[in-house]
Amino acid sequence: MQPQLNIIKEELKKQLEDIIQYWMQYSQDELHGGFWGSINNQNQPVFGAPKGLVLNARILWTFSKTTRYMQDEKMLAISHRAFQYILDHFHDKDFGGVFWSVDEKGNLLEGRKQIYGQAFCIYGMSAYYAVTGSPVALEFAISLYELIEKYSYDIKEKGYLEAFSRSWGPLGDLRLSEKDANEKKTMNTHLHIIEAYSELYKIWPDHGLKKKITALLELIDRYFIHDQSGHLRLFFDEHWNEKIDVISYGHDIEAGWLLQQCAEISGEENWINRFKKHAVKLTIAAMRGLDSDGGLWYEYDQEHQKLIREKHWWPQAESMIGFFNAWQLTGEESYLNHCFNSWTFIKEKLLDKKNGEWYWGIREDNSIMTGQDKAGFWKCPYHNGRACMELIDRIG
Repeated sequence: MQPQLNIIKEELKKQLEDIIQYWMQYSQDELHGGFWGSINNQNQPVFGAPKGLVLNARILWTFSKTTRYMQDEKMLAISHRAFQYILDHFHDKDFGGVFWSVDEKGNLLEGRKQIYGQAFCIYGMSAYYAVTGSPVALEFAISLYELIEKYSYDIKEKGYLEAFSRSWGPLGDLRLSEKDANEKKTMNTHLHIIEAYSELYKIWPDHGLKKKITALLELIDRYFIHDQSGHLRLFFDEHWNEKIDVISYGHDIEAGWLLQQCAEISGEENWINRFKKHAVKLTIAAMRGLDSDGGLWYEYDQEHQKLIREKHWWPQAESMIGFFNAWQLTGEESYLNHCFNSWTFIKEKLLDKKNGEWYWGIREDNSIMTGQDKAGFWKCPYHNGRACMELIDRIG
């Protein structure tokens, strides 16, 4: 088994280098500053595309993290570029927090305060501080944490409300994207708040922050993980009444290993043990979305009882980590074989061997999904870059 693991580790190191080189070569907008809002499958920038907060925050996180693996000053320069662009163009100096999007030239486009986006900015700033020691990055991350707690935290019902206007007032449409249910509390946002808070806690071990992390673990344990099916429950109103929508296989398997990691960062043994069990349960639930070729289907529409027969890039990346983690927890080789199969699927079906990076996804007939970004508002080096780093570290 170890020889095969060593081979995969070397492949993943090469893949991480390829991903980083792709983003260094194609993502920088030398015309307007920062990074292109969208790049097509031919590696051409899409002129006029908006520039999203999530893309920029994830670039900041990824390039800050990869300095551990590749000692290259050019990579750190990308981190500096992302850090400065966020401060210059996304920081709302009037109302605090960060904008959701700017236009191609860096002018305010959408000023809404999507808590998901605030969280990813904490995530990126914390990683940047870890490699640079920048006091500005730490202060900015803490300020965002305090704003989330001030405006988003539901004191009465607990949990975090989804989104606000630019001035932190109420919004009618709270959705992250058009496909999401318009509900006040979502699994996706809570997952990435705890991810961000845990990253911040590693560099700023504040007692109050730790209490918030453990409270999030309790909330997620209580509301978001279905006791019988093991799947995540995704959408709720402010009173924790569930709104049935879809089963997201990618989120199931991502949450499994990621929540366990957050519990481990908290240092609370009872929650560590609890979320190790959840990690296996969520992985088993996600396996209901596995196809025979090793790929993970995107979602299952519960209302119409219909499988969404697409295989997007990010659930495949999360599958590698989730299955490897389940193997580490249980010792059952079937999980490790699923991890190997995920990587094989990615290499054979998702890697663009001509133009680099990963395709957005493939359809049921194995055709490439067209009309989607190679890089863009949601397509970032975060899922696939992180998967490479996690597996490299775990193989050791």
